[in-house]
Amino acid sequence: MPNNMEEGYIKFRAEWLRKPALPASTLMELNQWRDRLYGLGLLGAYPNGIGFGNISQRWNPEGQFIISGSTTGNFKQLSAEHYTLVTSIELDQNLLHCEGPIIASSESMSHAAVYGEYPWVKAVFHVHHQQIWENLLHKVPTTTMGITYGTPEMAYSIVQLLRETDLPEQRIFVMEGHPEGIFSFGKTLQDAGEVLLMALAAVQ
Repeated sequence: MPNNMEEGYIKFRAEWLRKPALPASTLMELNQWRDRLYGLGLLGAYPNGIGFGNISQRWNPEGQFIISGSTTGNFKQLSAEHYTLVTSIELDQNLLHCEGPIIASSESMSHAAVYGEYPWVKAVFHVHHQQIWENLLHKVPTTTMGITYGTPEMAYSIVQLLRETDLPEQRIFVMEGHPEGIFSFGKTLQDAGEVLLMALAAVQ
C-alpha cells in the first residue's frame, strides 16, 4: 500500500479539450506494453481502489505525447478511449494542455520532463514495485526526498538528474519521495520495457 494516499490525484491545472479517441492502430504497441506491465503487477490498482502507474509514447518531434488517462490503473485492459494526447505544458505555471476522450495522467508532468529534455526518447513508463524501488534507491539516479509526484518540482528534479547524472545511459530512476515509484524510458517502447524487466528480474 502506498504511503502517499493521494496517488492518482491530479496536482496540475489542466486545459483539457475533449476530442475523439486516437485510432486504435496508433496505440497498438503502447497498449500491448500496458497489458504486459499490468500482468506483471507493475501497474494496476491497490485493494482500496487507488490506481497506480502510467505509460506514454512520443507523438511528434515537438514533444507531444500519448499517455494513459487519469485513474485508468483500475482497468485490466484499456481501449483507445483510455488514452489522451498531451499537446504542451507550462511548468512554471503548473499548467498542462491535453486533448482526447480522457484527462491526462496525474504523472504527465514527469513524462513531459523526460521528453522535453531528450528528443531521442520515444517512450516513458511509470510503475510501482516495492522491491525494485528498495533495490534501486540511490543505486540509480534518485529524485530528491520531499518532492511529491505530479508537481513542477518533481519535473525539475527529473531534469536535474537527466543533466547531471548518468541517467540517459541507465534509463531508469526512482522517486525517493514517492515510495514504490519507478520510471524508465528509451528510444523505443521495447527499450523502455526491457529496462524495467531487467530490474524486475533482479529482485525475483
